[in-house]
Amino acid sequence: MGRLLMGIREDIRTVFKKDPAARSTLEVICCYPGLHAIWIHRVSHSLWNKHFYFLARLLSHVSRALTGIEIHPGAKLGRRVFIDHGSGVVIGETAEVGDDVLIYMGVVLGGTALERTKRHPTIENDVVIGSGAAVLGPITVGRGAKIGAGSVVIRPVPAGATVVGVPARIAEPRPPVSTGQLDHDKLPDPGLIVISQVLDRLSRLEDQFKAHEESISGQGKTMEEAALKDEQIYSLLKDVIDPGVGMDIVKLGLVKEVIVDGPNVDVNLVLTTSSCPMIEYFKEQVRRKVLSAGGIEKVNVNILDEPWSWDRHKKQAVR
Repeated sequence: MGRLLMGIREDIRTVFKKDPAARSTLEVICCYPGLHAIWIHRVSHSLWNKHFYFLARLLSHVSRALTGIEIHPGAKLGRRVFIDHGSGVVIGETAEVGDDVLIYMGVVLGGTALERTKRHPTIENDVVIGSGAAVLGPITVGRGAKIGAGSVVIRPVPAGATVVGVPARIAEPRPPVSTGQLDHDKLPDPGLIVISQVLDRLSRLEDQFKAHEESISGQGKTMEEAALKDEQIYSLLKDVIDPGVGMDIVKLGLVKEVIVDGPNVDVNLVLTTSSCPMIEYFKEQVRRKVLSAGGIEKVNVNILDEPWSWDRHKKQAVR
């Protein structure tokens, strides 16, 4: 009995630790279906281990009706597991969930075989599984891994890795030491990273080809000949593609203005947020494109993170 009470207290402390919305012990006990589902599962799992299969399944079925969470009585759950906003969570018969795992709504730990074998995933300690994610098959998700919301995981996940996408791919093999934050808003996009690297490589090759062509033809421009007008720079910047949408930054209206002062050029870009993961990519691509014309000594790329009138700059946005 003492061990049971100790486990209940531990579960309640876990809720306070992992959900800032929790305000009182009474609220946690009465208003957290994820907690209710785990408590009922412990009883049904005990019945399952004693071969009372029908009673165990019946109790899990009642739990599903009450909480909206379906945990097969054969599944193994560790200590301090927390199912937050648990509606739609499904955990299969041979699934194994370690200690301190955080599971959000709509998560499926599903099987991929019809045989009575190990057909559901093993989730090791300290894993976070985002809303709507599906982990399928007898795979292992390593300790401390993060699974992005909506991901479909069909391959083993190394310890500490972050995976996103359908099918899920490793976005960060070894993220920085955790600060205790979930950082759901900072999940990287591996596809976007690869596309940006390919575009960056293509741009470098174009620059090298152009320099080689000019050296052969002997038609390099002098500084006077290469004094550019802003219209010419806008034309160059049309080669800078936003890999996220597949359009150039001029057509997207990201170029607010271009200021030419002899050999010096300032390019002002407007992005939706200063935390845009592509900022450094855009800066480098803009510098390279403007410098590729020759006769330009310095290019400053400024990021303006503020609202501005699209109508006022419509002419620049459609050049």
